[in-house]
Amino acid sequence: MTATGEEHVTARGGPWWWVRRRSAVFDVSLAVVSALECALEGIPFARDAGIPVAAGVVFGLLAGSVLVVRRRWPIAVVLVSIAITPAEMGFLMGVVGLYTLAAAELPRRIIASLAGMSLVGTLIVTFVKTRQDMSRGDLDIGDWFVPFAAITMSLGFTAPPVLLGLYVGARRRLMESLRERADSLERELQLLAERAEERAEWARNEERTRIAREMHDVVAHRVSLMVVHAAALQAVARKDPEKAVRNAALVGDMGRQALTELREMLGVLRSGGDDVRRERAVSVSVPLAAVGVAAAAAASRAADDEGPCLAEIEELVGQSAAAGMVVAFSVEGDARSYAPLVEQTAYRVVQEALTNVHKHAAGAKTYVRLAHRVSEIAMQVENEPPEEAASSARLPSGGNGLVGMKERVSALGGVFVSGPTDAGGFRVSAVIPAS
Repeated sequence: MTATGEEHVTARGGPWWWVRRRSAVFDVSLAVVSALECALEGIPFARDAGIPVAAGVVFGLLAGSVLVVRRRWPIAVVLVSIAITPAEMGFLMGVVGLYTLAAAELPRRIIASLAGMSLVGTLIVTFVKTRQDMSRGDLDIGDWFVPFAAITMSLGFTAPPVLLGLYVGARRRLMESLRERADSLERELQLLAERAEERAEWARNEERTRIAREMHDVVAHRVSLMVVHAAALQAVARKDPEKAVRNAALVGDMGRQALTELREMLGVLRSGGDDVRRERAVSVSVPLAAVGVAAAAAASRAADDEGPCLAEIEELVGQSAAAGMVVAFSVEGDARSYAPLVEQTAYRVVQEALTNVHKHAAGAKTYVRLAHRVSEIAMQVENEPPEEAASSARLPSGGNGLVGMKERVSALGGVFVSGPTDAGGFRVSAVIPAS
C-alpha cells in the first residue's frame, strides 16, 4: 500500500498493508518508541489531571502505538496527535504524522487543514504553558517572550516535517512518473521493433516475389522458344538442312539472350546483397533507423533496373513468328514513350502471353494488339483454338504466368483480364495507366 492507502500494483513482500518487510519493521519500531514516549509523558499528565498514574501510562501507550498505522491512515495519526497535544504528549507521533501526511498522495487542502490545526494546537498549548511558567516565576523574561516562544515552537514543530514530507512526496511521484514513462517508452520501442520486423519481412517477401517473377519472365519465354526451335530442328534436320541451320542459329541466339538477361539479373542481385549487408551493419547500431530500408530497396530496384521497352515488342513477335507461330501484330494510336516501369510491364505481359500460346496452343493463330490511348496503354493477346494435328513441344507449366502478369498490372493501378473465348481460344487483356 502507498501512503494514501491505495493498493500498490507491485507484488507485496511484507505483511498487511506494508509493501516491504523492512517498512513494517521500521513502523513498528517507531510505534514502540512513540508508545514509550507517551507512556513517560502520561505520568505527569496523570498527576496534573488527578487520575491514577497507571491510567495515564496506559493512555500514553495506546495513543503512542497509533503511529504503527501511519502509512495506512495518516489522517488518523495526525488527528490523534492533535487530540493529545493539550496533554503535552506525542511529540514524535506529531512530527512523524505530519511528515507522513504531507508525503501522502492526498489533496493539498486536507494537508493544509490538518497542518493548520496542528499549528494552532501547538501554538495554544505552548502559549498557555509558557505563561504558566512565567506566572510561577520559573521564567523571568518580559511579556514579549510568551507569543514569541509560542510562535517559534509551533512553527518549528509543524513546518519542517510538512515541508520535508511535501518534498519527499513530490520526489516519489516524480520517480514513479519517470518509471512509468520509461516502461511506456520500452513498450513503444518494442512495438516499433515488431513493426520494423514486419515491414522488413514484407519487403523480403516482395523482393522474393519480384525476383521470382523476373526469373520466370526471362527464363520461361526464352527457353520455351528454344524448345520449340529444337523440336522444329529435330523435325527438319534431314528434310531441309538449310532450315535446320537457321533454327539452330535461332536456338543459339535465344540461349545467348537468355544468358545475357540472367547475367544482368544476377549482377543486380549480387549488388543488392552487398547493399543489404551494409544496411544490416548499420542497423546493428541504429536498429530503428533502417526500418524502411528493405522496403525501399525492393521498390527502387524494381523501378530503376533497365528492362525491355515497347519498341522491342515487335521484335518479340518476330521471334515467335520465327518459331513457327502464325501471329499478327497491330498498333492503334500514336506511339509515344511511357514510364520505364509501364513499358517493361507491357512488354512482360505480351511476352508471357506468347509463351503460354507456345505451351498450350502450339500452331494456333495469334493476334497481338497494342493501343495507345489518351491516359493509358492497352494490350491484348488472343489465340484461336489450336489445330488438332498441330504438334506440341510438351512444355511444362508452373501455373505462375497469369498470376505474375496480374500482379505486375495491379501494382501499377491497371486492370488485367484473362480467360477463354467463345470460339475456344484464349485471351489476355491488360490496361495500364500512362502515369
